[in-house]
Amino acid sequence: MVESVYKIITLIGTSPDSWEKAAAAAVNRASKTLRDLRIAEVDELDMQIEDGKIINYRAKIRVSFKYEG
Repeated sequence: MVESVYKIITLIGTSPDSWEKAAAAAVNRASKTLRDLRIAEVDELDMQIEDGKIINYRAKIRVSFKYEG
């Protein structure tokens, strides 16, 4: 079996619509500069509030990808 190493980074995605779209935004952006994305785990969900209204959903995610040194 070939051994592999993976690196994990933390990203925060935002969306005015939902946490799902916020998480997807982070993954979509990461996929433009990182190769071989493997797993995304949601760490934390929160919202930005302004004048008593939600203006942004935020998803803090951990993304792993194959590390090629």
